[in-house]
Amino acid sequence: MKIIMSDRTVYAFSSDMKPVLEVLPGERVLFGTKDCFAGQIGSEKDLCTEINFDYINPATGPLAVRGAEKGDLLGVVIEDIRVGDQAVSVAIPGEGALPGKVERPVTRMIMTDREKGVCSFAGITLPLRPMIGVIGVAPEEGSFPTGTPGAHGGNMDTVDIRKGTTVWFPVRREGALLAIGDCHAVMGDGEIGCSGAEVPAEVTVTLELVKGASAPWPIAVTEKEIMIIASEDSLDKAAEAASAAMTDLAARSLGLSFEDALILCSLVMDLRISQVVDPKKTVRSVLPLVVLPWEKAEAALSGR
Repeated sequence: MKIIMSDRTVYAFSSDMKPVLEVLPGERVLFGTKDCFAGQIGSEKDLCTEINFDYINPATGPLAVRGAEKGDLLGVVIEDIRVGDQAVSVAIPGEGALPGKVERPVTRMIMTDREKGVCSFAGITLPLRPMIGVIGVAPEEGSFPTGTPGAHGGNMDTVDIRKGTTVWFPVRREGALLAIGDCHAVMGDGEIGCSGAEVPAEVTVTLELVKGASAPWPIAVTEKEIMIIASEDSLDKAAEAASAAMTDLAARSLGLSFEDALILCSLVMDLRISQVVDPKKTVRSVLPLVVLPWEKAEAALSGR
């Protein structure tokens, strides 16, 4: 297994990123990741308003996958997320879904217990639900801060990006150039307070490659569901983009007219809010695999 240590980080997904490591499809890689504050907060005395925001959301990488080129799909199979012993969560005046309600900056440390699979906050025991906040590949052009989500992935803050999930990214640049960071020990859909339980982690993945396949947005496949993750300037626009992409994929995969695919999605597709606090908002459209199997979706994305 190859390893990329947490000191090999980027703060933007850009078209001219240089890889720190190259692997073949099928290889396993361990990414060591920093928390979203790059370790600047170590106690409840450390306030988010006093840290250097030039070092926010570091992503470890990038990793090049040999043979990946524009027009392919890169599959990132998440085998494990091992979180650290201590996480941090914050409230910041002017930020989050309730910016006017926060009167002062607050930092709370959250201890994790991996053996028991729990963490504790305010005397309440919560189950650990490790997930990846930032995961993406190089865009075709330009540069996007790691804190911003988009068609390349990035800060999608989607709770389903967890152990057992495969995330598929449209490849725009040679090698794909994958980077991962901003893990959470636990987080709710929406991330309304502007942070989850931010934690350093070790993420183990296996890389897969589908040649000659393309998608407009990242696609996540869990044990039971397929989802398209769209990020736009507003929730309405993100919901529209995610809905349009899933309706189109269902039509092509299942041999349906657009109208029939739309009715099918209205009957069984869920729209779920991933996050509402980043520069762009993220919504995922979700269908059960019993309705839209990944094998049929992959064939449609490959034009077969």
